[in-house]
Amino acid sequence: MLHRHARSACVGAVAAGTLVLTALQGAASAQQSGPGPVARSAADTLAVSAAQPELLRAMQRDLGLTRAQATERLVNEAEAGATAAGLQHQLGGSFAGAWVEGADSGRLTVATTSAADAAVIRSAGADAEIASHTLAELDRTKAALDRAAARNSSTDVPVWYVDARSNSVVVRAVRASAAEALIGASGADRDRIRVVPTREQPRPLYDIRGGDAYYTGGGGRCSVGFAVTRGTTQGFATAGHCGRAGTTTSGYNQVAQGTFQASTFPGRDTAWVATNANWTSTPYVKGQGGQNVRVTGSVQQPVGASICRSGSTTGWHCGTISQHNTSVTYPEGTITGVTRTTVCAEPGDSGGSYISGSQAQGVTSGGSGNCRTGGTTFHQPLNPLLQGYGLTLKTSTDGPGEPPGEPGGTWAAGTVYRAGDQVTYGGATYRCLQGHQAQTGWEPPAVPALWQRV
Repeated sequence: MLHRHARSACVGAVAAGTLVLTALQGAASAQQSGPGPVARSAADTLAVSAAQPELLRAMQRDLGLTRAQATERLVNEAEAGATAAGLQHQLGGSFAGAWVEGADSGRLTVATTSAADAAVIRSAGADAEIASHTLAELDRTKAALDRAAARNSSTDVPVWYVDARSNSVVVRAVRASAAEALIGASGADRDRIRVVPTREQPRPLYDIRGGDAYYTGGGGRCSVGFAVTRGTTQGFATAGHCGRAGTTTSGYNQVAQGTFQASTFPGRDTAWVATNANWTSTPYVKGQGGQNVRVTGSVQQPVGASICRSGSTTGWHCGTISQHNTSVTYPEGTITGVTRTTVCAEPGDSGGSYISGSQAQGVTSGGSGNCRTGGTTFHQPLNPLLQGYGLTLKTSTDGPGEPPGEPGGTWAAGTVYRAGDQVTYGGATYRCLQGHQAQTGWEPPAVPALWQRV
């Protein structure tokens, strides 16, 4: 196994940004020719400097960090996400996942099934680890488990996910026999699967804010995820289990608010509410003590990155991203494609905001445990929700009117792009490195953390 220690963490936020991405930034800079937008670093693109004191204090409390470590961590995570995304495209089929580690996320590891890739990974400032299975193989294995669970799910097998660190699909089971039954029914390669005992009993965090409370017609309480718009209609994204299409809502002040326009649960846990003219979408999440925390985009962060949650029951709490592409079985059925985290939550927090720095990550789905003894929670990633319902995230960088597209090109602000998507801009072709909803100011030549010229 190839493995090497990363360089020591830098002491300042600006210096920390140079910890990773050096090779890719150089390549990105070399792509720029002639007049056009000036390329920005990943930390600049993700507006790390917009992280407010409330968010940093919550990270210090829940992750045991100093103020300097919290700030450095956000910079390193932004740069590591861009580096990992660039390497994933560069390595192609041999890519086996990536994750960050360390108090300030100063160490990025990228796994590959080809020893020949190690030099490329190291030249980008990351550690190289040789794995037996590619990420694509593990994703296919998990998909087979998802199909089997759709036919016959069991709360004795509450959670399974692709775990890049162990290069396996981890199945967490209350009863080992139930796990083996699911694996057998899936037809998946048993060598790629690891069964781990658990006492988890995840459930949707009912009782129905980003972070404010709202109430449904039936009296339940959930939390607003993120403010959105659809054309001229304003509203918010939230969890599907909080209400069905047509369910009416009232706000934190019990004033009539809006109506669920669409909702999916189980399978996914997504919904959006259109609000009436008395409510206005704002680019904020409710932070500690009611302070506003800015939302500047929706770039998904890597495994190991810090993440904070706002909810109407427990307020602000922080943790780290454990795994993406997780499946979880609630009593009502199985949810796929969620992200597993170490953040705590309790009933009433459902639907609420998950945010890394100033980047929206998702809406609270469910979990186990509580905020007194700790627990595990799952969030529904925001970008697929936005794309599925044709919504635009409200951000503090929004300009007046509808965001423009590129004349004669295919890139357009407001579009949700997935990693691997290709667009044209200014006569050149670009490949998306990190999934996000495009916005004015994030044109491909200006943001090499998100786009790579091909």
